[in-house]
Amino acid sequence: MVRSPIPPWLMIVLSIGGLVVALGVYGILSARQTAINETQSVLPGIKGMGEGFTKIRAPQGTESNPKPSWLWQDTKASVTRLFAGTAIGVVASIVIGILMGSYRWIEAPLAPIISFMAKIPPTAMLPLYMIAFGTSTNLFIAMVALGIFFSMAQSVFQATRQDVTQEAIQKAYTLGASDMEIIFEIIWPQIMPRILENIRLQIGPAMVFLIAAEVLFADVGFGYRIRMESRLLRMNTVYWYLALLGGFGLLLDWLMLKLRQYLAPWFQG
Repeated sequence: MVRSPIPPWLMIVLSIGGLVVALGVYGILSARQTAINETQSVLPGIKGMGEGFTKIRAPQGTESNPKPSWLWQDTKASVTRLFAGTAIGVVASIVIGILMGSYRWIEAPLAPIISFMAKIPPTAMLPLYMIAFGTSTNLFIAMVALGIFFSMAQSVFQATRQDVTQEAIQKAYTLGASDMEIIFEIIWPQIMPRILENIRLQIGPAMVFLIAAEVLFADVGFGYRIRMESRLLRMNTVYWYLALLGGFGLLLDWLMLKLRQYLAPWFQG
């Protein structure tokens, strides 16, 4: 039957089985490709993957001018850009979304613009961002911030308008609450779980926007390294970067889920 439950042990076995099958298929394809060309690097085996990991974590530069490993340089650059852009985009969308949901005179001029901009793929805006912010770190931060701002501002606006009843606001006014007290004491506690869930859902798109910008304009970062290594078909390093991106995204998703469960245990969205 649709959605019929299965035992937890079977869920674990099937999950492990899916991973084993995927690795097995990759191993077969890698072995077949290696048999055709022993120097192939498109589907590296265990040895090739080990060499790739050693390469990305090895110190760079010379003895007189040592430099950190690729992994450290790229992680530091990409994580800094991701967190800065996400923080700016989230704060801006929360402020604008709540104000739009609270005051019609703010909603009227901003809602059409935000709705229109939310329909434009952020990657299509890259040329405009490049003109406005150059190709420095500001470009990558702006790409992430603006990439998530418009859609998240709409979500916060909808939550403010729909999740908070007019009766609750009127009761607060009757008891003598000010506008700021209503926003912080009535509206914010009710929409906060929805905002945390939206932040969790924006992690994936934010990473997509960042990598797209880094592939085109960066000289350091995950996107830059993936571009450079892909050109030379050194996939043993590319696969490690892809695995790290996936693992990092899953970690952030899990942390946001736990934060939402801790701050809003009643929310089951």
